[in-house]
Amino acid sequence: MAEWRQYYQNEDDEVEEDEEDSGGDYKISGRDSLVFLVDASKEMFIKSEDGETSNFDMTMQCVRSVYTSKIISSDKDLVALVFYGTEQSKNPRNSFKHVYVYHDLDSPGSQRVLDIDKLLGEKGAQFAEKTIGSGETSLGEALWCCSNLYSDIKLRLSHKRLMIFTCRDDPHGGDGAKDRQARTKAADLKETGVVIDLMHLTKPGGFDVSLFFCDIVSPPEDESELGLQIEPCRKLEDLQKRVRAKELKKRSQSRLTFSLGEGVNLAVGVYVLARTATKPSAVKLHRDTNEPVRTKTRYFHAHNGGILLPNDMKRAQVYGKKQIVMEKDEVDEIKKFDDPGLVLMGFKPMDRLKLHHHIRPALFIYPEEEQISGSSCVFTALLLKCSEKNVFALCRYIPRRNTPPRFVALVPQREELDQSQTQATPPGFNVIFLPFADDIRTLDAHVGPTASDEQVDKMKEIVHKLRFKYKSDSFENPVLQQHYRNLEALALNMLEPEPIEDLTMPKVQMMDARLGPLAQEFKDLVYPPDYNPEGKPAAKRKTAESGGGAAEKKPKAEISEEELKNHVANSTLGKLTVPVLKDACKQFGIRTTGTKKQELIDALTMQLSK
Repeated sequence: MAEWRQYYQNEDDEVEEDEEDSGGDYKISGRDSLVFLVDASKEMFIKSEDGETSNFDMTMQCVRSVYTSKIISSDKDLVALVFYGTEQSKNPRNSFKHVYVYHDLDSPGSQRVLDIDKLLGEKGAQFAEKTIGSGETSLGEALWCCSNLYSDIKLRLSHKRLMIFTCRDDPHGGDGAKDRQARTKAADLKETGVVIDLMHLTKPGGFDVSLFFCDIVSPPEDESELGLQIEPCRKLEDLQKRVRAKELKKRSQSRLTFSLGEGVNLAVGVYVLARTATKPSAVKLHRDTNEPVRTKTRYFHAHNGGILLPNDMKRAQVYGKKQIVMEKDEVDEIKKFDDPGLVLMGFKPMDRLKLHHHIRPALFIYPEEEQISGSSCVFTALLLKCSEKNVFALCRYIPRRNTPPRFVALVPQREELDQSQTQATPPGFNVIFLPFADDIRTLDAHVGPTASDEQVDKMKEIVHKLRFKYKSDSFENPVLQQHYRNLEALALNMLEPEPIEDLTMPKVQMMDARLGPLAQEFKDLVYPPDYNPEGKPAAKRKTAESGGGAAEKKPKAEISEEELKNHVANSTLGKLTVPVLKDACKQFGIRTTGTKKQELIDALTMQLSK
């Protein structure tokens, strides 16, 4: 009999599944593709007014960061790098002049990162001048070449995006024929599902988008898209932020029906805004060829060694001294509570939601107009009313079939824009998972000495001095950063990995400068005059009374056959520990097929029931 727990997952497994599923499945949805179309004209190589870096160098640094992030997060995606306005020509069949395909559409790798490193800095500008040069510009030819790159790909692509990097708002210098050709090719690309974005860079006199590029770029895909930015990018951080916001495809974890009442339904998409960053799982390789290997699991009969198929196995649970045997379909039917979706139960004021109700990372829901027409209108009205009345919606949430329901709180979140009028916070509902009553325990708090009012006031001063504005994205996991730096050093043949700064370590000097004499004053109030916190700790007590010897091992707990039979008769073998059950099996010469507790109990029950 198969063990019940193999088929009944607990809620921790569901949390892990939700986080893993958030990345999407390439086999089902296809791969994302991204083409960088970079202007290689002489204006791109002119350094900025402060003399720090040129627009071309800033673009290459941004492209390199996208390559490295793709290698870590989504190495199945396809990326290409194409230069236009070049002197040299290099493209499939060399049918387009002044277009240089530096990288074809393919998965990112270490060699591509090394190729981009050759284009960075002063040496990179000299290398680019020798390799590609600067010549005439025909954006229409470049877009046509990019269209051929997409058509040559035989894989299924879920999302196609093209980013244009330039500092020239009129690339053809008023040539109407070239402008019309570029607009025509851009329209053809957009008809095939390619999204064209403009990452315009700063130039003397300002960048006028309305001159030419407003007809080239794609309109916003939905209300949450940033759309065309009017202000050009002046710093690398701004360019990376804008590229990251565009190239990261917002994949919904699932699409569900949100029921507000009888006959009133709307469609919402469930998104994961934050997830735990972990090291990628290890990949098993063949010893001789280093090729990835696939693992297969087969079940064999314990007595005759025959292979067991899924329909040969049944599920069992001991209840009332009887073994209840069920088929897999029956187990699934027991686990099913209702169809997946959100069901509105009511509304509660925001002050009823406590901080200790947080039990796992929250999700985020946003309307899906394509699924049910009118969902955005109803969703927006509900969001505004909940925000105005300062209430949250209490709902029942079932993420998928055969999963237990959870109660969640839908907390409204208004849209927020930053200084550049870019969306910093999207509008929607945060899905807060609520604990059940059994999850909350009452603990007996340890009663210690009570601090005096003077000590409390002094500590308040210390806390006030050490306060700072906390941002979660300001602190990177040092273990993960060191792990990826090591991998990067191995892949790029670096002598040693780049050093990292551990931002989680306290800044002792800054803290001492802020506190001044407050720390010593607090010590004088709390500790006695002769207290030394850095003194030697007390010596450890010897483990054995005989002095210095090792402690005696505890004797093994033996159990008689009569006691075991009583446990079997009363179905109380589960109260015994695993070591006791193992010793009992050895004591009576019972062979077991496994070491799990249920397997030991089954073996003892079968032997002693004869």
